[in-house]
Amino acid sequence: MNKRMILLMAAALALLSASGQVEFTGVGQYPVIPVKTDLTTTANRKMMVYVVYDTNGVGMAFTSTTGQRAVWYRYDMRGGGYAEKIPDSDVQWDGYRTTLKQVIPNSGYIIEQGTDRTYLWVVNYADYYPSLNDMFVVDGNACDLWSFKVDGSVPRIPYTLNGVYHELDREVVLTYTTRKWDEATASWVTSTVSESFASLDEGINIVPPPLCKTQFTLSADRFLREWGLEEAMVESREYETRAVNCSTTVTQPDRETDSGDDSGDDSGDDDGGDDGELGGSAPIHIVFTGYPTEAVVYRVWEIATDPDFEQVVMQFNQDELDYYFNETGTFYVRYMVANDDGSCSAYSQIYTVDVSESQLGAGAEGRIPNVFSPGTTPGVNDVWKIPHKSIIELHCWIFNRWGNLVYEFTDPEGGWDGTYNGQLVDTGVYYYVVTATGSDGVKYKKRGDINILRWSRGESTASGSEGGEGF
Repeated sequence: MNKRMILLMAAALALLSASGQVEFTGVGQYPVIPVKTDLTTTANRKMMVYVVYDTNGVGMAFTSTTGQRAVWYRYDMRGGGYAEKIPDSDVQWDGYRTTLKQVIPNSGYIIEQGTDRTYLWVVNYADYYPSLNDMFVVDGNACDLWSFKVDGSVPRIPYTLNGVYHELDREVVLTYTTRKWDEATASWVTSTVSESFASLDEGINIVPPPLCKTQFTLSADRFLREWGLEEAMVESREYETRAVNCSTTVTQPDRETDSGDDSGDDSGDDDGGDDGELGGSAPIHIVFTGYPTEAVVYRVWEIATDPDFEQVVMQFNQDELDYYFNETGTFYVRYMVANDDGSCSAYSQIYTVDVSESQLGAGAEGRIPNVFSPGTTPGVNDVWKIPHKSIIELHCWIFNRWGNLVYEFTDPEGGWDGTYNGQLVDTGVYYYVVTATGSDGVKYKKRGDINILRWSRGESTASGSEGGEGF
């Protein structure tokens, strides 16, 4: 313990003494450590426990707040009801302070001054000194719980006020490194874990086991740490882990609502959060990424048609799955990892992907727009498109009134900008024929007319016009 801490503790004890509490004499180089307990006296005070490194030659003094001589009582683990008065010959009185020349270790004391009583317990730490020689893992292959055997012990330190057994929390600390998932960097990072124990007899358990190669350190207790004595410490050998875990991320690039859907734009990436809102109109492009811990040897992405994964339709033995959903329905996706012999495994959260039924055209009637105005206001009805949902194959042909092919496209997200050979066509009526296949297997074939209008005056309407071709 550094000098600053010792001075602070000495000042605290002096303050307690000035307020009618106790102080210790003949303590030596290791200051007394006060511990406030949860036990409450009849005066609604918290009972104090004082931990003395070695009570041999240690006395205890109480400064009067009334000018009266204090009466001292001592009790054992049976409680304060069995307290016996300490003879006045064993307590020195100098007119303002009473002093007990030698404290009896591991005992309770009641100091009575008029109607006021102070209750305390004195621990002789030397009687409970820890002994730590070695520790080793009983089963380092466990997936959920690692058990340790310890050669040595950190004994329980008991105390009482009313005859009910209590013990001090010695805060025996076991530290080791593991891996923890960091959302900010989307990676497993090294983290130090500390497990605390009130005392230690023969063994300890850790939940969960480490997720990386690590060494374990056992530090005796809080009192030795406060006194700056770290020799009561033991380190294990370095252990390889077989426990596994995983985390996942998911994105749905260019996520938009179905073309022609009246619900509004919903473009953007989906982070695959707990809501699991993935899907829309096929084809649905989703990128799933799994992040395994170091003991993982086997990994697989599974796609199923039921949430219990009894009907698995696809498996991919890889960490990143770049996948297109082309069939209507609800699909469930998860990531599973395991160690080399499959004795330890872990699963990610389950992602739900909803692929809508197909539709060609807008509304219940499947309407396809028949008017647009290319070359006028950019971005305003200047491209003719076919509204659709979950269309995975499409072929559209556009003809002029003489039956000549003007334009064709096969991308369901494509369209016609009203040009032929890079030039705007004349205003007038054109005709389309479209065939398509939905993600649910439905076949579509539609035909109709397209009216090209222009609203701005003075604009040329005969770019590249040539005879009877009508352009």
